[in-house]
Amino acid sequence: MITKKSPILVLAPHTDDGEFGCGASIAKFIEEGAKVYYAAFSVCEESVPEGWPKDILEKEVKAATQALGIEEDCLLLYKYKVRHFYHRRQDILEDLVLLQRKIKPQLVFMPTVRDLHQDHQVVANEGLRAFKQTTILAYEMPWNNIQFSTQTFIKLEKRHLQTKINALHKYESQKHRPYASEKFISSMACMRGVSIGTEFAEAFEVVRWIIS
Repeated sequence: MITKKSPILVLAPHTDDGEFGCGASIAKFIEEGAKVYYAAFSVCEESVPEGWPKDILEKEVKAATQALGIEEDCLLLYKYKVRHFYHRRQDILEDLVLLQRKIKPQLVFMPTVRDLHQDHQVVANEGLRAFKQTTILAYEMPWNNIQFSTQTFIKLEKRHLQTKINALHKYESQKHRPYASEKFISSMACMRGVSIGTEFAEAFEVVRWIIS
């Protein structure tokens, strides 16, 4: 059973995926006393925009997760090459199994298995294997999702949304992306809030829900 004190694990194929997908929910869970772990499987050195140092995303994810309230020792960084996850599936699975044994999360957030990005698909599919006895919610990334089932919603207050926005502002190197704009992030939260009659929300697919 998930309680406010249950350990929660966020699986981010790349730095910033977790913030985009469930950043406001992370802020809410931490506010309520949960211990949240964040595992990013690539610091995306191959995708850094021209003019930025190669390790900029590693620095930015540390600042962003700190802004969300995630403890420093709960941020776990891996250095798989972007768009090469498929060739390292077994290594990624073994890392995920180690996380399962170490953290024993009661709730895992990860991309949907229908995400179009190949790295996201690998983390989602191997995540299903590693956490087959765990409740899993898949987070929404509209720019990668042709289909997404909004089966679960987490109600949010404005302060949770603002914390998410503040965290994403730490990614100075990614501000050129259209989905990184404050207007887009706020609009998504408003749209999902309208779906359930509240001001703000984040939506998720139910991959597995365990009731004890």
